Amino acid sequence: MRTHEALDGALARIRLPGGRIRADQLAAAARVATEHGDGHLELTSRGNLQLRGLHDPGAAAEALLAAGLGSEGEADTVRNIVASPLAGRIGGHGGVDDTIAELDERLRAGVVGGLSGRFLFGVDDGRGDVLAQRPDVAAQWCADGESAALVVADESLGQTSRAGVVESLIRVATRFAEVSSGAWRIRELDPAARRALIGGLAADLDGRAAEAPVGVDTAAPLVGWLPQDDGAVMLGALAPAGRLPARTAAFLAAVDAPIIVTPQREILLADLTEAVADTVLRVLAPMGLVFDANSPWTLLSCCAGRPGCARAQADVRADIAAYVSTTTPSSREHWVGCSRGCGSPTTQHVRVEAQSDGTYRRTVLGSQAPPAR
Repeated sequence: MRTHEALDGALARIRLPGGRIRADQLAAAARVATEHGDGHLELTSRGNLQLRGLHDPGAAAEALLAAGLGSEGEADTVRNIVASPLAGRIGGHGGVDDTIAELDERLRAGVVGGLSGRFLFGVDDGRGDVLAQRPDVAAQWCADGESAALVVADESLGQTSRAGVVESLIRVATRFAEVSSGAWRIRELDPAARRALIGGLAADLDGRAAEAPVGVDTAAPLVGWLPQDDGAVMLGALAPAGRLPARTAAFLAAVDAPIIVTPQREILLADLTEAVADTVLRVLAPMGLVFDANSPWTLLSCCAGRPGCARAQADVRADIAAYVSTTTPSSREHWVGCSRGCGSPTTQHVRVEAQSDGTYRRTVLGSQAPPAR
């Protein structure tokens, strides 16, 4: 497992396939954060986790790998998969967990060489939430229950069977790696190379037409009490500024329920009874988790800022917390410490960027915002 040096020590990114993580794995990550890091888990804009301030990266990596949170070698950097968090439980055209697991297994095995760590795979259950994240290649379930539309860089190539969709996703990634010429993502290819890539991939699907892909920005936060289609309860929570204390993470793990981290940095606990859900609310809300869908935190996110990032012009987390205490935002905002805009949403938002003079500059970014770092 690779770590990266930051101003506050080594940083480890834990890639969660489709945002899915088992309770025992979350407990392991919480122990590593407590014993080797700064005592927190960061939630990222790809539904992953980060640990900061690691003073013994080797011991941290050993513990995380033992829990199945990563894979050895170069393959770990390409395990970037976003998936519909509600799939198979609330709406949509079916579950995606088996597809995520198969794709992640193939990526762990190193079947795609030369792929950038920025390349993003998507599995969308038909509601369009994953396509709104603008993955490089995505499969979107069709309403017939058997087919999927294959979408590359926002362009629909055609239709394939769900059974063969992982092979199709791998094929797209492999073809891109062969022609990337240093580009990290498909949208970065020059127009001619991009047209050639997409044209060749479309030919592989034998011209089978697909349903028009659906891409929507799901505005409603997945926060609070969410009834599942089967009568169970899903609880959605936010950690202010995307920073989850390890102790709180350990309490979440103790619920022993399926856990999903979303690209909006929400934490979902699935398949709960009403009694268990009520107990979780009573215990975890006082610990700082936000279960109120009307909270200002549903519209706010931020980068790490100082003191962890050497590029940052400000302590972004402290500043956004002060802002929340006096102001109610009216639209989605992402606060950043420098022009890189790490963690920025791919959908429309207001970027609030720290300046060298201690002020912040506000800029409206449209739906074609730069992909998140």
